Amino acid sequence: MDQLIALLQEYGVGFVFVNVLALQAGLPLPAYPTLIAAGALAAAGGTALWQLVAVGVLASIVADTGWYAAGRRFGMRILSTLCRVSLSQDSCVRQTESIFQRFGPASMLFAKFVPGFASVATALAGAIRLRYWMFVLFDAIGAGLWVGLGVGLGYLFRDAIGEVMAKLSSLGKYGVALVIAAFVVWIAIKWWRRYLFVKQLRMDRVSVDELKRMLDEKRVQALVDVRSAITQAATGRIPGALAIDMQKIEDSFKGVPIDGEVVLYCACPNEATAVKVAQKLRKVGYKRIRPLLGGIDAWIDAGLDVER
Repeated sequence: MDQLIALLQEYGVGFVFVNVLALQAGLPLPAYPTLIAAGALAAAGGTALWQLVAVGVLASIVADTGWYAAGRRFGMRILSTLCRVSLSQDSCVRQTESIFQRFGPASMLFAKFVPGFASVATALAGAIRLRYWMFVLFDAIGAGLWVGLGVGLGYLFRDAIGEVMAKLSSLGKYGVALVIAAFVVWIAIKWWRRYLFVKQLRMDRVSVDELKRMLDEKRVQALVDVRSAITQAATGRIPGALAIDMQKIEDSFKGVPIDGEVVLYCACPNEATAVKVAQKLRKVGYKRIRPLLGGIDAWIDAGLDVER
């Protein structure tokens, strides 16, 4: 913390800008310690709070514009790419789609407070071609709330923060080890949850070629798109595919023979959403149900048609 304060004293708002920019660009460099320390320094006569917030918002907009541009350039594929580097990649795509579908552009007001959501949400905004002025408006307000909370905490609780830092400093190398150990434990818990979920994903898949043959031979009783409506509208669906209500999965399958051939597809790493739905359907009796390997992206890559 002493080194952090020294950097802030030497480089001022420039250091805040670089730290926030790096985090929002996707680098694992936490910015809240910097914002809190900057807020504490502001209380002691350092840079004014409004300047800290303004610089943090500017850095966020610059980085988020990059994700927005990537979304416009690469479409919905950028979501899967971003989620593949997430420790919670299995729920990353569906969570982003669900939140964005529920709240629309207003979801960016709290995006930075949801781990793993910020960069994916800004990329999604570009993918669905949200108007840039509207994107900047909501993104700026959300960034202002996020940055403002950080520097505000530092400003209001400067004495308590000082006491904690003094305690860690008194512990010397043990204090550093404590912080590192906490971070390692957090990573380990995330990895273990990821490992358990991957075990649950072990299920036979149907390839694109096999699905095409099955459709041509009319051997598929139900082909189901389990993506959100906002994603289906952006990329289209496999011809003949049905959309379902994720909150009423069983009701959506009424009329489908219990022993019929059912194929599900999504657009997330490991076909995670499709597998989750398949597992729920198996519990109610469906036996011949498989996810599409590679999801909608594999279908499009094969040069096959989609309907909009």
